[in-house]
Amino acid sequence: MRRLVGLWRRSLRTRVVINTVLLSTAVILIVGWALLHDVAGGLAENRRDAAIGEARAGLEQAQSQLDAAVDSEPTRQSPALTQLVDALAATRGENRSYELVLQGPLAEAGGAPVRASGNVGIDAVPADLVRQVSSEQGIFWTFSELSVFGTGDVPVVTVGGRVTAPGSNDRYALYYVFSMADQQETLGLVRTALLAGGAGLLVMVTLVAGLVARQVVEPVRLARRIAERFAAGNLEQRMHVKGEDDIARLSTSFNQMAESLQSQIRRLENLSRLQQRFVSDVSHELRTPLTTVQMAGQVLYEARPGFDPQTARAAELLQTEVGRFEALLSDLLDLSRFDAGAATLETDPVDLAAVARTAAADDVLKRAGIVGHARGADRPAIVEADYRRVDRIVRNLVTNAARYSESDQVDVIVSQAADRVSLAVRDYGVGMEPDVVRRVFDRFWRGDPARSHGGTGLGLAIAREDAALHGGTLEVWSRPGEGTEFILTLPRVAGERVWSPVTSSVFA
Repeated sequence: MRRLVGLWRRSLRTRVVINTVLLSTAVILIVGWALLHDVAGGLAENRRDAAIGEARAGLEQAQSQLDAAVDSEPTRQSPALTQLVDALAATRGENRSYELVLQGPLAEAGGAPVRASGNVGIDAVPADLVRQVSSEQGIFWTFSELSVFGTGDVPVVTVGGRVTAPGSNDRYALYYVFSMADQQETLGLVRTALLAGGAGLLVMVTLVAGLVARQVVEPVRLARRIAERFAAGNLEQRMHVKGEDDIARLSTSFNQMAESLQSQIRRLENLSRLQQRFVSDVSHELRTPLTTVQMAGQVLYEARPGFDPQTARAAELLQTEVGRFEALLSDLLDLSRFDAGAATLETDPVDLAAVARTAAADDVLKRAGIVGHARGADRPAIVEADYRRVDRIVRNLVTNAARYSESDQVDVIVSQAADRVSLAVRDYGVGMEPDVVRRVFDRFWRGDPARSHGGTGLGLAIAREDAALHGGTLEVWSRPGEGTEFILTLPRVAGERVWSPVTSSVFA
């Protein structure tokens, strides 16, 4: 059942064929029912008209025979009445398409049939018809079902009228019970033909719907495959345009869109390469003068005891800002290597539990008056990783917690699974708003517009790139007033990839 539901959701062709078959089935059933109803009505009407005509002739013949009878005072057992039923029954022929019932005299209460052909009795005549014939002059009829004629229950049309015996003027009811077995058989043949024809038509509709759906859906599938290859980086993919119909116009529009996207992507790639080259060139070109400035600043910084207070303060500021500038250049060089795809890993077995214990005891937390705790770090958590990059990620997270969280406690938590290890840095400070969380990994973006805490705004961006280089993830959860949690997850084996932390965040 799930496979059918999945096929229904995934395949447009399947939905088109199934919907067409269902609608066609409904139409065939409605048309077949209406046709069968009309045929049944026509057969019944023709049989009724023929039965009434035959019964009228029989009633006239019966009245004529009674009028010509020698016995002028007939009773229910008189030879004239007995001979009358036999004579009328003899005119049926070999098919015995009807039976006769003669009831009377009608003046007697509960008068029994004088004579009946076959094995029918007065109970074969519907009671409503008996009352109508007994009370009114004329010929009356009705449809019913009766187990006669040796074929089980079959529909019958019963026609009745009155005849009068000469001499006594006694009235008798004469009923003709006509079988409709032939009409029922004809209707059965029509029903069978309709079912067979409907089934055959449904099969043909299914085949035609499948063929038409394929002709319509196949270009769409082709467009999907080309779009997937286009998205995978094969920007030269185009659809073949054939004809001038809607599919051809779709192909033309798709190709125009692909041309536009290819042009824009190439333009952005060129701009990105220029930007990367600019950043890399500037970073390298600034290295030499920065080293000179740093050396000069170091000399001034060490000689500051001999300066006046204002000059000494300037030397201290110069030393601090040169250090920040050097950190910025280092970050820019790292980013340029990531952008150029030149960043590499030097993997060794790294114990993330030991990294967590070291991070929890970092001096940056102590200087901020924050108590650090290492949790889940009591047993080794070995991964194949570049220790320098992992240490840089964790130090960045701990430094951010010390600078921005305004928390008095930071937990460094290690969680392990068979294929991956997670290291989380959790503070209990001010937390972040959702719009800040969404941008926290953006380059040069800082949650502190006043820049009162220092930093370059590149640390978390580089940390996420380092995590991705390992095939891991770096994720963040935060809630205002409850704190922030960064979770680094790395695969145990280098070259593999992981997509989720070992355990969900407390904020999830």
